[in-house]
Amino acid sequence: MPEVSVIIPNFNGMAYLDGVLSGLECQTVKDFEVILVDNGSRDGSCAFVAASYPWVHLIELPENFGFCRAVNEGIKASRSPYVLLLNNDIEVTDNFIEEMTAAISQHTNAFSCAARMIQFHDRDKLDDAGNYYCALGWAYARGKGKDIRTYEKEEKIFASCAGAAIYRRKIFDKIGYFDEEHFAYLEDMDVGYRARINGYENWYAPKAMVYHVGSGTSGSRYNQFKIRYSSRNNIYLIYKNMPLVQIILNLPFLIVGFGIKILFFTLKGFGREYIAGIKNGFQISRRDRKVVFHFKNLPHYLRIQLELWVNMFRRLKG
Repeated sequence: MPEVSVIIPNFNGMAYLDGVLSGLECQTVKDFEVILVDNGSRDGSCAFVAASYPWVHLIELPENFGFCRAVNEGIKASRSPYVLLLNNDIEVTDNFIEEMTAAISQHTNAFSCAARMIQFHDRDKLDDAGNYYCALGWAYARGKGKDIRTYEKEEKIFASCAGAAIYRRKIFDKIGYFDEEHFAYLEDMDVGYRARINGYENWYAPKAMVYHVGSGTSGSRYNQFKIRYSSRNNIYLIYKNMPLVQIILNLPFLIVGFGIKILFFTLKGFGREYIAGIKNGFQISRRDRKVVFHFKNLPHYLRIQLELWVNMFRRLKG
């Protein structure tokens, strides 16, 4: 049984697959398996992987079911205590798997550990040093665009970016897998949030480094699909993970936060898409998939709420 299962979701990403798979082939450790889950690609991705990397376990889905369904299929097919998720537009460093495994092994209460993600085309700048959420309803990647030496300390974070993160497989059986209602975007924040509610931790592992192209599947930082799904899933994330009292407590901040985002995306020419996503978020929230509140988790809720306020002031300070 391998110690780690590397899971790569893919949709028409053949241009990136050689980069990520060749990097995995050169790892300093060999005790891992690679599972590539293809979401109905039409660009020859599967044929390329089968011919060039026959050691990769290939799962072919008949159509594009989204990021969440793809990684869930990979997790369920895995044979390891740890699952390591990688976007297809990632280039890993030689000791990446070794460092990720060491990080999560060290923290026995950790659900996940996030890699230090560096911008592929500007390797002096960070892309992500841990994902955070705040009382304004803003999810953000810490350190994005800053010098790569800005965050070199291992520390607890709010959640891990699933573009390059390792997870304890057995915890998924307790808190649930990636929520397929999300399809894509904020699904990693949701599962990390659920882990926090249940008392688990998420850590930043700066020694594990990857280079990330960014928007390899969606195509650009700002586009209609990405903006609509992000606002939709953000509403759903709040409804699902916050008890009613917590939503009421944060409501003034959330109104301000979403108002600022509406203005921002209106100026970018995507105001309608953002508002449509909000409406859709309320619609899917009616399906009653809310995390059940348990009094034993009250200390975790209080700790999370404090972090939401602290993160809000940090974010506003820049």
